[in-house]
Amino acid sequence: MNYLLALAGNQNCGKTTLFNALTGSNQHVGNFPGVTVEKKEGRIKWYKEATIVDLPGIYSLSPYTAEEVVTRDFILQEKPALIINIVDATNIERNLYLTLQLMELETPMVMALNMMDEVRASGNSIDIDLLSEHLGMPIVPISASKGEGISELVNIVKKTVEKGQSEVNFDFCFGEVHKAIHAIAHIIEDQAHELGCSWRFAATKLVEGEISMMDALKMSESQRHIVEHIIKNMEETLHTDREAALADMRYSYIEHICNECVHKQQETREQVRSEHWDRLLTHKYLGIPVFLTIMMVIFWLTFDLIGAPLQDLLGAGIDQLVAQLAVVLEKADVSPWLQALLIDGVCAGVGSVLSFLPVIVLLFFFLSILEDSGYMARVTFVMDKLLRKIGLSGKSFAPMLMGFGCSVPAIMASRTLSSERDQKMTIILTPFMSCSAKLPIYGMITMAFFEQTSALVMISIYILGIIVAILSGLLMKNTIFKGDSIPFVMELPAYRLPSAKSVLLHMWEKAKDFLRKAFTVIFFATVLIWFLQNFNWSFDMVEDSTESMLASIGSFLAPLFAPLGFNDWRAATALITGLTAKEAVVSTLSVLTAASSDLQLSNALHTIFTPLSAFSFLIFTVLYMPCMAAFAATRKEMGSTKQAILAAAYQTLVAYLVAMLIYQVGRLLFGA
Repeated sequence: MNYLLALAGNQNCGKTTLFNALTGSNQHVGNFPGVTVEKKEGRIKWYKEATIVDLPGIYSLSPYTAEEVVTRDFILQEKPALIINIVDATNIERNLYLTLQLMELETPMVMALNMMDEVRASGNSIDIDLLSEHLGMPIVPISASKGEGISELVNIVKKTVEKGQSEVNFDFCFGEVHKAIHAIAHIIEDQAHELGCSWRFAATKLVEGEISMMDALKMSESQRHIVEHIIKNMEETLHTDREAALADMRYSYIEHICNECVHKQQETREQVRSEHWDRLLTHKYLGIPVFLTIMMVIFWLTFDLIGAPLQDLLGAGIDQLVAQLAVVLEKADVSPWLQALLIDGVCAGVGSVLSFLPVIVLLFFFLSILEDSGYMARVTFVMDKLLRKIGLSGKSFAPMLMGFGCSVPAIMASRTLSSERDQKMTIILTPFMSCSAKLPIYGMITMAFFEQTSALVMISIYILGIIVAILSGLLMKNTIFKGDSIPFVMELPAYRLPSAKSVLLHMWEKAKDFLRKAFTVIFFATVLIWFLQNFNWSFDMVEDSTESMLASIGSFLAPLFAPLGFNDWRAATALITGLTAKEAVVSTLSVLTAASSDLQLSNALHTIFTPLSAFSFLIFTVLYMPCMAAFAATRKEMGSTKQAILAAAYQTLVAYLVAMLIYQVGRLLFGA
């Protein structure tokens, strides 16, 4: 047997940590069919017969966001054998609201009561047995970050799955809402059974006024009229609207069982600590400067103090391997053109990109710590006020923040925004957030021209991207995207020490993605570049690369970049190949300059750029249109090839104007 399990819970409740603890490395990431919401699934280490799917973090089962729709549709359509509902024990009142909604699905459930170590440390307690009795489901106290209670949870899950039935207690239904739910249930029970969903869940959704449920049940006009009459009577009796009445009923029951089961003497140490730190980190005036300072320190550690020596060490190792390979090929009497392809093409291109692996892994190590500690949620909160000035809400910061990792999932994440206006604005602005694929370019330029001020240059690049996004937002807000931003509400989780396992897994995923790209996209791009550089239009091999096909293409475009300070055909060519993957800019320049080491590449770059034109080149690569994968994601999310092309053209035009402005002003100020 292969049992399908679902892991569901609120955001910031430790769901990902529990998923990692249950599956370890036996997991893979993709997208749910038909949507761009991320899907993670894996085998439970101690229960090989079970596959668990990590559902998106949500607060309710109302179909308002893509995450809520995905979670609901997955449970209703895939019919998992069991739901593991993870609940934050330090904030149990809020978490139980989703629990009650999941119970209405009548799928067997087990509750994983997480962060119980924090509850105990604060002197508080929860009566697990009594809470289990009230809810009618097994409850296992755990601490996912410390690995406590995981084996007990798996054992209970096994027993519940094999039992194959639900013992959920629905005593929380009472009063006028109870009457309405059961009256509606009598009308639609058979239709709910045909649909394959719980009659109680269907009736509850009708009380909420969900039209999609009416359509799914294929209700007749007379049935719809009767249901609306029942709900109207409920509203008139309670003097409130339908959704408020249902929410009041649920929260009343939550308050009742928490009064009996939860014994709080004081706030947890984590909550007290969070309130203390938030006075500084979410301060009205200091919040953003503190964030920029933290990022400055991270860049200094990544690109200077720690990252640079590691990069040099790996680069030296790669150089040694390439030198040994050259000797082997020479002794084997391999054809000179094949030697050139392997050494000057593949090894120079792929090797130059691989040397930046320590920098990328190190950067994501720090970013993972910020995210898992709860600080990134504060940054979103702090940025909300600023984003509202450009016509967006703080919720748009989440996709834009993801853009610092990769533009593709960041653009896809815009689907979670509630309005089409916010989605399109966010899609256009997100590529201005510097993605990790551009890190090798930054490392290459800073190593060659700004070695002593690398951290300052890096933070200026990121800040410039943010400033350009802000100015673009202001422009679009007052022109093509007029209107107000959507309201934004979010929860600030307590600060917690990140799980070492979670951070390491995140680093491994990024390293794996980088290596996969290096040995696929970059490899093939490098071979193509070498071929175009070594052959002319008659397909004759050339001695001088300036006579090659690539040189003629680059020379045709190079004059366009003269106002930006670089009109060398090699720079123009690198920007073109950068559309396949941004890392290809580095491999292209390595191949075109015949540089077999980082030192040789740094020296060769001085024949193409001055320090000022190198900075201009850097700015252009930050802002111009992202890779083709990101362009494809933009086209899919916008639903229009024309709009995607216009977005890419706008981004490239902005990159050109900003880089030109910086170069020309720099020439006036410094005479460079």
